[in-house]
Amino acid sequence: MAMYLNSFAQPDGATPAQELVPSRYALRLGEVDILVVSDGVLPLPTETMSTNADPAERAAWFKNMYLGPDMFDWALNVLVVRSGEQTILVDAGLGNQFPGFPRAGLFPKRLKDAGIDLSSITDIVITHMHMDHIGGLLVDSVKNSLRSDVRIHVTATEVDFWKIPDFSLTEMPQPVPDVLRRTANEFIAHYEDCLQIFEDEHEVAPGVVAKLTGGHTPGHCIVHVNSGGERLTFAGDALFPVAFDHPEWHNGFEHDPQKSVDVRVRLLREAAASGELFVATHLPFPSVGHVALDGDAFRWIAAHWDY
Repeated sequence: MAMYLNSFAQPDGATPAQELVPSRYALRLGEVDILVVSDGVLPLPTETMSTNADPAERAAWFKNMYLGPDMFDWALNVLVVRSGEQTILVDAGLGNQFPGFPRAGLFPKRLKDAGIDLSSITDIVITHMHMDHIGGLLVDSVKNSLRSDVRIHVTATEVDFWKIPDFSLTEMPQPVPDVLRRTANEFIAHYEDCLQIFEDEHEVAPGVVAKLTGGHTPGHCIVHVNSGGERLTFAGDALFPVAFDHPEWHNGFEHDPQKSVDVRVRLLREAAASGELFVATHLPFPSVGHVALDGDAFRWIAAHWDY
């Protein structure tokens, strides 16, 4: 496929290093500008997406989605929000320091291609401290480009959790827990002076509110953007692609699986009732759409691209 795509003629002024698909999607919500940026994809076992599912039912779902049967590509999305004088990065992708994931850790390049300088970022919201959300901040070129007074917003519960993290309810591939611990500790050590720790809810900028949900990790938070009578929710890891058909299926990365089910059902019901736009880290790019009720489950309705 790469050879086929590269056979297309390059636009005037383009270089072979430029991507044919830029992997970023912009929208405007009232007075707030939002950019969804793909950090790439990483391969995961299908079992990780549905640890409490019947194997035959799991296999049928992935087959019907043209995924699997044993592995699938997990999308990674980050958000950039411009509200007033503030430019806010929500999560930071995987980074490039983990071997075996050559198609992830791309958000710094894609921000640059979009004309966004890392030094222009005033605030960063971390939904939770798993490595695919903070790893991008540990890349040397990123650390050296961020402004020294950047404000990094994270819940107090999340910071406390990673002091002595509990993996007893997770079902992660080995050696992921050790890598998660090490990455979280490195993140705290490097950015401790930048942390803006909040409890349950915090207005990061006008119309941009981070809110604790727990579940996926004890301190997991989501981000609501409200402007001009419109709302968008960035759900982080509160849900995954299978959640619409099977919100009851557990994910192996969830530190409290049952609370995670409660959180995502509540968020999906709220989104269906409000009609708001919905974005999540691991929904296929550009991950912008609406949620509708479908009996006891839900339907994902992708937004029409505005181009």
